[in-house]
Amino acid sequence: MNTPLFIARKMGAEKKKLTGLVKIIAILSISLGLAVMILAISVVTGFQSEIRNKVIGFGSHIQISNFDYNVSYETRPVNKDQAMIDELEKVEGVRHIQSYTTKPGIIKTHDEIHGVIFKGIGSDYDYTFFADKITSGKMVAYSDTARSNDIIISAYISRLLQLEVGDDAILYFIQEPPRVRRFTIAGIYETGLEELDKIFVLGDMQHLQRLNNWDDNQVGGIEILIDNYRQTAEVQQKVLDIIPYTLNSKTIQQVYPQIFDWLNLLDMNVYVIIVIMILVAGINMITTLLISVLEKTNLIGILKALGSTNKMIRSVFLYHAGFLIARGLLLGNTLGIGLALIQKYTGFIKLSQESYFVDVVPINFNLLYILGVNAGTFIVCMLMLIIPSYIISRISPVKAITFR
Repeated sequence: MNTPLFIARKMGAEKKKLTGLVKIIAILSISLGLAVMILAISVVTGFQSEIRNKVIGFGSHIQISNFDYNVSYETRPVNKDQAMIDELEKVEGVRHIQSYTTKPGIIKTHDEIHGVIFKGIGSDYDYTFFADKITSGKMVAYSDTARSNDIIISAYISRLLQLEVGDDAILYFIQEPPRVRRFTIAGIYETGLEELDKIFVLGDMQHLQRLNNWDDNQVGGIEILIDNYRQTAEVQQKVLDIIPYTLNSKTIQQVYPQIFDWLNLLDMNVYVIIVIMILVAGINMITTLLISVLEKTNLIGILKALGSTNKMIRSVFLYHAGFLIARGLLLGNTLGIGLALIQKYTGFIKLSQESYFVDVVPINFNLLYILGVNAGTFIVCMLMLIIPSYIISRISPVKAITFR
């Protein structure tokens, strides 16, 4: 029989006013701290995931283009090599490959003008991202045969220029000589990511090919969508091994570094919260341990008189503290996961989409993160109790037995 464990269980069953109150405070501090950590991780990772998916929706995970691709969105053409595309499709993790072309332009109405990036797409485009972002009208499926004059604009551009579905929009393309095209607004989308919403217009790529005097096999670049965002760098390396040296490959993090650097900064907030919550829980457990030792001084004296070692007696109190920590973790998981689930499925906490790019507080569950926080809290709290537990070795058996 494990004697320290048996005694610790008996200690846990006792009901004493002082120790009972301290135990409750310790359990609550651990449970509330864990709940806060779970909510912080779920909200921050959820926010990062939402913003990341929106950026990827505009630009895919990996883009292949010529080396002279620059921030003006003007490109030299890339020849669509079907053999290369077939080889790229065989790369593990690649979900979809599509071509695109971008060109700066200006939308003009009677009273307003607005600079945009016309993103030309074709029949191979994956509409999954924009399918549920259309707030008015419809998403247009472009073909490789007939050229379409239908375009998709954002709700931001719609409000700014007072354009609605069915209206005509005149686009001026800056080149020599300048070109003008009349389009019809077929749909309006809204992602909430204003930095990109305010500039991107989706339309038929054939218009840009004609404006650039390209043939049907020439495009601005190739986009690659993959199954797992975390494998972006790994897949990119395989892509670089396949494409010719005249082409360049960029990940979405390299295309929009400012957005991803900002998202990475949010991790620091989570780290600070975790450290503070674990320290508070650990300090409360140290207080509980010291009060338990003080209250059980007679028991310590009796155990020492019966031949128990200091190590064995320390084990009794550490087991007892472990039980309290486990109860706190159980309650904290129930509270934290419960609140997160309520928010995930009801969305009762709303946000200003103009400020936060999402209209509700996003929740993302990651079992590994939750298990890691639980394990880390338990281990750190137990480690913080080891040094205070050595106070037991300083207690004299004779004085302890007669202690009142």
